[in-house]
Amino acid sequence: MGFLRALALGTVLMATAAAADDPYLWLEQVSSRRSLEWVEAENARTLAAFEKDPRYGGLFADALRIAEATDRIPTPDLVGGDVRNFWQDAAHVRGLWRTTTLADYSNAAPAWRTLLDLDALSAAEHANWVWHGATCEPAEEHLCLLALSDGGEDADTLREFDTGRGAFVEGGFDLSRSKQQAAWESPQSLLVARDWGPGTMTASGYAFVVKRLKRGQHLDQATEIFRGQPSDVAVQPFAVMDGAGTRMVGFDRGISFFETEHYLLTPGGPVKIAAPLKSSIAGLLGGKLIMQLAQDWTIDGGAPIAAGSIVAIDAAEAASGRSLTPQVLFTPTARQSVDEVTVTRTAVLAAIYDNVRGRAMRFTPQADGWHASRIDLPDNASVAILSTDRRSDTAFIRSANYLTPTTVWRADGAAAKATRIKALAPRFDSAGLVTEQFEATSKDGTKIPYFVTHRKDVKLDGSTPTILTAYGGFQVSITPNYAAVYGKLWMERGGAFAVANIRGGGEFGPAWHEAALKTNRQRTYDDFAAVGEDLIARRITSARRLGITGGSNGGLLMGVEMIQRPDLWHAVNIDVPLLDMIRIGQIAAGASWAGEYGDVADPQVRAFWDRTSPYQALRRDGRYPEPYIFTTTKDDRVGPVHARKFAARMKEYGLPYYFYENTEGGHSEGANLKQSARTEALRIVYFTRKLMD
Repeated sequence: MGFLRALALGTVLMATAAAADDPYLWLEQVSSRRSLEWVEAENARTLAAFEKDPRYGGLFADALRIAEATDRIPTPDLVGGDVRNFWQDAAHVRGLWRTTTLADYSNAAPAWRTLLDLDALSAAEHANWVWHGATCEPAEEHLCLLALSDGGEDADTLREFDTGRGAFVEGGFDLSRSKQQAAWESPQSLLVARDWGPGTMTASGYAFVVKRLKRGQHLDQATEIFRGQPSDVAVQPFAVMDGAGTRMVGFDRGISFFETEHYLLTPGGPVKIAAPLKSSIAGLLGGKLIMQLAQDWTIDGGAPIAAGSIVAIDAAEAASGRSLTPQVLFTPTARQSVDEVTVTRTAVLAAIYDNVRGRAMRFTPQADGWHASRIDLPDNASVAILSTDRRSDTAFIRSANYLTPTTVWRADGAAAKATRIKALAPRFDSAGLVTEQFEATSKDGTKIPYFVTHRKDVKLDGSTPTILTAYGGFQVSITPNYAAVYGKLWMERGGAFAVANIRGGGEFGPAWHEAALKTNRQRTYDDFAAVGEDLIARRITSARRLGITGGSNGGLLMGVEMIQRPDLWHAVNIDVPLLDMIRIGQIAAGASWAGEYGDVADPQVRAFWDRTSPYQALRRDGRYPEPYIFTTTKDDRVGPVHARKFAARMKEYGLPYYFYENTEGGHSEGANLKQSARTEALRIVYFTRKLMD
């Protein structure tokens, strides 16, 4: 028996044993009548408490006003020399995909031309289409594959749209609903990874077979060009093009969530790039593939290139399969991280964080190597590269912090200059507020930075109602961003808001993430508890006035903290969470995250989660804060199952809780702005009742 087969069998046997002790497996039938009747009853109880609270109406109105404000900044997407944007407001609930010229975008009121009205399309097709984005053919840039999801789930349809004509292409590419990815090999052919039938999806629920689909072909006529393994996480095609029009196509084979083999498609077939497994391709510039490393890279016994670095490799050399000679653009220090990397016509742009404070950097190839320069933007803020254009050096960059509204800058990649284009009007009164950065000391002595925004005249007597959040996983960094909703609904009313940069995230690069992988994950939970203790020790708040919130992996964090440290919190908001870490591999896309959490087929991993998994660790005699658990029916990534079963077990044990499940929205707060505003208002009602009353 092969190793992978034995491992899979061991996982199944363990899951079967766990299932025998689980009385709530019926809730894993997401859309069964019995499950939905249970959801309906739970929703009615929670809404009766929260929506009848006299403060709910005002909170919802404020949240909706922020969400639907027509003076929001339209997020720019540079395509074909124009600016495209997806927009939702009160009159366009599902949204408009629209376009304007680059010059006109800088005006206060651009003259937008509608490309697609999703409300009209949904009405005509009797669907609830949710926008998942557009992938445009990189040479022509007017033919685009639109990803549309019915209700917000990750699975979507892909339909070809001509932006020049403003219509779907008659007889064009039309890929039926699936979890799928497609890349433009040429204007006449796609590389597609999707559900091709039995035996073509991984245990994680993603595709591992790539086929070439030519214009005019039906899906069953597509030609297979690569097949991964069922044990992979996924195989995803890609296409990159530089300013000279050089196109490279290929696919990434995700062996685990963090380990990827990169292949280029050549006339002789797929060729594996001789790059580290923990790396990613950011773009193509002047025949060089730009890559970001998540592990050290040593070549021919030379000095290692440090994890977290940005490097360039010759694309032709990569396509040969030979050993590579990478050029290093940037190497981070121990307190730096590279958050994102992209390319313009002549430069590489990167968002780099130094002690969780953003910098925008520009790297250009010169005869003597790569030259670095900083793009002049405000300090003490987050930085995000919104969009770049391969045909020019134009880029749009966003900056913000907890108290400074979002600003969009137009950067000239050729000169490292940035001009302010648009600034969001303030959404709350920040006068008298201040953001401070502190450090807490975790259980093992590691210093954990965190930000807290509060009134300047805060009384250091432990009386300030405070909400603390974090994520702590998947090398995702939580950086300072404008806290519009929390500012209006919470901080204007005297509350404080804190963000912890705990291990498991990417705030200090790959090492910060890897320190809390698998059976080392207790470090994440210790870090978060240390920040809570530090807030209390500084007398900013107290356990009676301290609440916590987090979603997805952050929802798992909340579940663990509720059970491990109930003495520290008086309110726990658990959003779209992972909570059953023993059966995670059998729920939605959970099998894909073994690289983060470990596989319970490993006895050490199983022992860790047996004592740590919130669903299993919950005790009948536990004295826990009364949590508010939120999820969505249409979440096909994490799934609503974890939240449902956790709430059902709390009910069985006679423990107090609130539960609400939105019937739409996918792995998010809602399928439209009204749903998201409702979610925000319900959350703040909960925290108000628990921490301010």
